[in-house]
Amino acid sequence: MAYFIRRLFLLFITLVLVSLITFAVFQIIPGDPIRIMLGPEADETQIETLEKELGLDQPLHIQYVDWVGGAITGDFGKSIRFSRPVSDLIYDRIPITFSLAVLSVILVVIIAIPLGIYVAKKPNSLMDYALSTVTQVGMAIPSFWLGMLLILYLGMTFSFFQISGYVPWSESILGALGTLILPALTIAIPQIAVSFRYIRTSVLEQMQRDYVRTARSKGMREGSLMYRHVLRNAMIPILTVFGLIFAEVVAGTIIVEQVFGLPGLGSLLITAISYRDFPLVQGIVMYITLIVVFINFIIDILYSIIDPRIRL
Repeated sequence: MAYFIRRLFLLFITLVLVSLITFAVFQIIPGDPIRIMLGPEADETQIETLEKELGLDQPLHIQYVDWVGGAITGDFGKSIRFSRPVSDLIYDRIPITFSLAVLSVILVVIIAIPLGIYVAKKPNSLMDYALSTVTQVGMAIPSFWLGMLLILYLGMTFSFFQISGYVPWSESILGALGTLILPALTIAIPQIAVSFRYIRTSVLEQMQRDYVRTARSKGMREGSLMYRHVLRNAMIPILTVFGLIFAEVVAGTIIVEQVFGLPGLGSLLITAISYRDFPLVQGIVMYITLIVVFINFIIDILYSIIDPRIRL
């Protein structure tokens, strides 16, 4: 319980620090959102009226306290660009980004883990060298270029794949998969390459330990040895990597959504930045931070379950 409370406290501190940094950064970025919103011909009276309406005439510490107080209740203010509540805009877009991120992580898990375990069982084999070379290339390919290649060679060839737009899950499951599978592959392929190498190294290191040789000498079956002992001990570094990968996946959606024309949080964030829509940018950044920090919190709890010594 003490370990759980400590991790929960660190989660809270992280969110507070991110909120402070996010708020401070947007106070020093060049560009006046009020003038962008009203246009270059707006007079001082109109500017002062809108500043008062948005609370921008208050001291910075008052603005921060009001913003945090609203964020706790899910109220991030009103978007300057869209004249709608920020929370409504985020709720409209987050299912798309969340679906894309989850599908990408699923692809990483179902491909990287079996391949990493399989190669770790046969080190220095032809398959080991081949997959190590392929994954090295996979880590080096920029995601936007990989997305364009997938559009060119898969999207233009097979009618199942849609290269732009989004079909909601409620309308068609196959249609949603058709719009998300190529973006998910674009995000997943570099992460599969990274995960594969970590999993291979971690499992191979455990298989060379004395306890593995002892278990084999006692006649334990390879399957039981692998899944009951080796993988359990190898999971700590693997979980660490997957926590980083999830953050990379969430960040990767920003670029990939632009490439594939998906109306998710990434494309909304790009629009908000281009229009200096600070309330919307701050809201999106905090939502993304909350998701990433929460996932890492879950991974910390899994650490303590896999290896109880970590609680100490």
